[in-house]
Amino acid sequence: MRWFFQNFGEDFRLNPVLSGEVRLPDGDGVEAFIDAEDIAEAAAAALTEDEHAGCHYELSGPRLMTFGDAVGQIARGTGRDIRCVALSPEAYADEQRTQGVPEEWVQLSVGLYEHVRSGGLASLGDGVQPALRRAPRDFSDYAEAAAREGVRNA
Repeated sequence: MRWFFQNFGEDFRLNPVLSGEVRLPDGDGVEAFIDAEDIAEAAAAALTEDEHAGCHYELSGPRLMTFGDAVGQIARGTGRDIRCVALSPEAYADEQRTQGVPEEWVQLSVGLYEHVRSGGLASLGDGVQPALRRAPRDFSDYAEAAAREGVRNA
């Protein structure tokens, strides 16, 4: 599993980003966030170009980052004060329940962040380069582009 760049601008992380405080139980774990557009382009290439037949590509972004690193890039890209606040898994679950999040989603998300905290997602894949003949997009480029497009300035 990989976390997408777009989770911060088009998904469940958007409201915390807009509020200026992203509260997570991620510890100091790292992830190779990936641009969903890289995944889509790699899938299209695999389905339409014969040279990819039988190939297996491990896709990821170009570097390992903490969620705090990602939030910092968004803050720099937007020029806004946005911070990442570390929570214990229990505190995070309690906050989610208080906000009316269904228990199944609370348990799922706590488990997903456990993979981050444990280092289970701390690996880089090299599949974007052979699949697309270019390096994967970097999170900082995504943050700057999203800021220019107004995604986080609502």
